[in-house]
Amino acid sequence: MALDRLEAMRAFCKIVEVGSFKGAAESLGLATTTVSGQVQSLEKLLGIKLLYRSTRKVSPTTEGTAYYTRARAVIDDVDELEASVAMNHRVVRGRVSIEMPSPVGIHLIIPALPKFTARFPDMHLDIGCGERVVDLAQEGVDCAIRGGIVSDQDVVSRKIGQMRFCFCASPAYLTSSAPVNHPSDLLQHRHLGFKFPGTGRRFVPTLTRGDERFTLDHPPAMYFNNGTATAAAAAVGLGVAFLPRAEVNRQFHTGELVEIFSDWSMASMPMSIVYPYNRHLSARVRTIADWVSNLMASDPLWCLPGSGEK
Repeated sequence: MALDRLEAMRAFCKIVEVGSFKGAAESLGLATTTVSGQVQSLEKLLGIKLLYRSTRKVSPTTEGTAYYTRARAVIDDVDELEASVAMNHRVVRGRVSIEMPSPVGIHLIIPALPKFTARFPDMHLDIGCGERVVDLAQEGVDCAIRGGIVSDQDVVSRKIGQMRFCFCASPAYLTSSAPVNHPSDLLQHRHLGFKFPGTGRRFVPTLTRGDERFTLDHPPAMYFNNGTATAAAAAVGLGVAFLPRAEVNRQFHTGELVEIFSDWSMASMPMSIVYPYNRHLSARVRTIADWVSNLMASDPLWCLPGSGEK
């Protein structure tokens, strides 16, 4: 029987995703021997080894990793094409890989996923949470949520929200330390700084109130490259932190952290949804982009001014 290359590609991709032949076979509703045979035939056809096989684990080779990225995109495009001509053309299906900053993923996206999956059961998300700016085209990522000014000429960007910031510290730290009545008082305090992974660039906060302006540019006592870690350090009394409000909103309610300088304004970081400039915006990517945009617009911690801000 001739090799059904598309089904063999589908079997190979599923093996990479679940990490085993048995798991892939169960997911596809096939016999393990069938899935194994499909991949062996595919490797013979291509003339390369796609998978490392051991008694405990199956993982892609270097060539297999590269093949997976392209094969996954082909399968998703075929699935979308079939959906577009199906009787119910409103069904959106396929896989979308999306990268985002950790605070967005942990405090906005993940809590809303149950409703998303109930509404779009045929969509499958690969979600990456981190502060590193990924190369969408090189890493096979469909879209990303990025903070700050997007200067990448190879992506299309749409501003969808903003990340609000605040200064905070633990009650114990504030009780045992000198008063912090004015931002300039921070020069006498332990400051917990943030550095962006990859670039090592430091985030320097600025506060304004009327004609007053203060920039906290003195060296921090400690550096972190993750907001959750910074919040944890502040909660145990290690110093004053400048953090996304969404990151510490729960801790404000529990009393673990206390906001300071609430009468001062702090610059917000614009948030944008981006996707490769040379890639057709598929229905599945458009669906996730619109969903994220609506999610931010309806949340006072993330929305743009005038779009639901309280």
